[in-house]
This record gives sequence, C-alpha cells and structure tokens, in this order.
Amino acid sequence: MQTFICGPCVIESMECLEAVAEELVRLNNILGTDIIFKASFDKANRTSIHSFRGPGLEKGMQMLADIKAKYGLRILTDIHESHQAAPVAEVADIIQIPAFLCRQTDLLVSAAQTGKVVNIKKAQFLSGDDMQYPVQKVRESGNDNVWLTERGNIYGYNNLAVDFRNIADMKKYTDTVIMDCTHSVQRPGAAGGKSGGNREFVPAMALAAKAFGANGFFFEVHPDPEHALSDGPNMLYLKDLETVIKSLLN
Repeated sequence: MQTFICGPCVIESMECLEAVAEELVRLNNILGTDIIFKASFDKANRTSIHSFRGPGLEKGMQMLADIKAKYGLRILTDIHESHQAAPVAEVADIIQIPAFLCRQTDLLVSAAQTGKVVNIKKAQFLSGDDMQYPVQKVRESGNDNVWLTERGNIYGYNNLAVDFRNIADMKKYTDTVIMDCTHSVQRPGAAGGKSGGNREFVPAMALAAKAFGANGFFFEVHPDPEHALSDGPNMLYLKDLETVIKSLLN
C-alpha cells in the first residue's frame, strides 16, 4: 500500500488544521487510503529571523493531539533538537528528521529511542547511498522502523534538482522511500528573505518518482497557499490534492 503524508507546512491555526484534516478524512473514505497528517509545531530553519515559526512545542503538540483525537488521523511532525523527541512521541506516530539535520547523531538516536517510525529526509547535499549511515544510526539504536525521503539536491544557488536514481539507491536500505513532491520544487531563499517555489511541477514530480519506485508521497497542502505563513509557493491547493492522489493510485 502506498504511503501518503499531507498537511500544512506549519501549524498556523486550529481552523487551518481542521480544514485540512476534514479533507484528508474525506479522501481516506472515498479512496481507501490512510493519509498521514503532517504539520510542524516549530519551523526552526526559516530563512529570516522575522519569519513565522509556529506555536512552539507545548501548544503545537496539544493542537496535533486534538486533531488526532477528533479525526483519527496518524500524525507526523518534525523535531530539531534531541529533547523534543520524547514529548513529540506522546502524540506523533512518525517522527521526522529535517533534511539539513539528517547527520545529527544525537537527534537520530533520540528519535530512534522513542520506538516510533523515524522518517529521515535526505539532505540537499547528500546522495541516496549516503543515507545508509543515518539509517544505520537509527537501527543500531534499537529501532528498525526507518523511512527515507527524497527532496532534491542543491543545484547552484536558490535552486534544487531531483536525481530520481536516489530513490532506487535508498530502497537498498529501507522498504519505504517517500518522495517529497512539494519541497522538491522549492526555490530556497529565492523570494526576498523566504523561499519561493513552482507548485505547477508537483504532479509531474510525483508521477516521475512513482516510475522510479517511490512507494510514498509527501505533499504540503493548504486551503489558501497564496496566504500561507510558510512555503506557500511550493504547496498544493488543498482542493487539488484529490486529483493528484488519484493519479498515483491508477
């Protein structure tokens, strides 16, 4: 069964979380999927110190716990510091390691020790084969539940390119390899103190990843991406998610 991870980039409000959650439940019911709900309680890696980061650990995890309880969705969120792993694990089913932090040993070990699934995003400066070592750190910490996620590589300044061969390379080290279809079309730091992006390429990015063997797909979605507080230019409109997922189920 294919894995789908969807949600807003950052927790903006309960209204936004519920709008997305309601649509994910609807899609699960009509498509027979089990979409995992994703949102970040803190975006600690924003381009500018003035950028919106989110509600923080305590409030953010309570909001995600409320979504989980009300809608029955599995939850994925990311951590940036080792001490966050244990409290996040009280709510989240999957703990995500951000791409730039995927070599941080203490962060990987702390996530592994929760016993939760650990989704490691491949750094923009690493190859697919390089990801065997983060996987090894998690497994040797006593946790075999590891996923890997492709999200593109640095291509000059303010741009990313995807080498889809990385998907096949990473499948040598884990059974679940996810394509982050929205961050892969990002233009890092290219929009005047924040990141730009090209959401029009997201559907094709997903189909290309499927052809190369990806068995999971990550989409950041928002009811109104043009006014999203983080990653708006590369996020899908929530209304378009059904069409994109259907294309991957055929």
